[in-house]
Amino acid sequence: MAEVRPITPDDEADWRRLWAQYLAFYETDLDPAITDHTWARVCDPASAIRALVVTDNGVMAGFAMLVRHQGTWTRSPICYLEDFCVDETVRGNGLGRALLDGCLALARAEGWSRFYWHTNADNHRARALYDSYVAADDNVKYRITLIE
Repeated sequence: MAEVRPITPDDEADWRRLWAQYLAFYETDLDPAITDHTWARVCDPASAIRALVVTDNGVMAGFAMLVRHQGTWTRSPICYLEDFCVDETVRGNGLGRALLDGCLALARAEGWSRFYWHTNADNHRARALYDSYVAADDNVKYRITLIE
């Protein structure tokens, strides 16, 4: 049975396991200090980063990393879904949908005006889930890395 809940400090080992899987999926290597810093911000109530997890029979099966920020076209906060991961061994069992539904429930409960995310164009499995919520728009992303 799937349960969506806020992440807790007790989730660190499971989060790190899934975080490593997530980075491998995107063929990305991060300095371990960045991962440590990310985890510290996830656990800091003053941080703009929030995280939800989905569990399957009590075992963490996925996470969503949410970044709340202000916008210039709205009075209420906006939420960017920066990272979204479901354990590859349990994909296709509705856990991603449960996690995304949990994110949207949190966004509505906290009065956020918008909720947005992006993914790679060839991430067909994730896009099948995302397309069931909303059609992709025609925005093009530009990124200049200044400091990591």
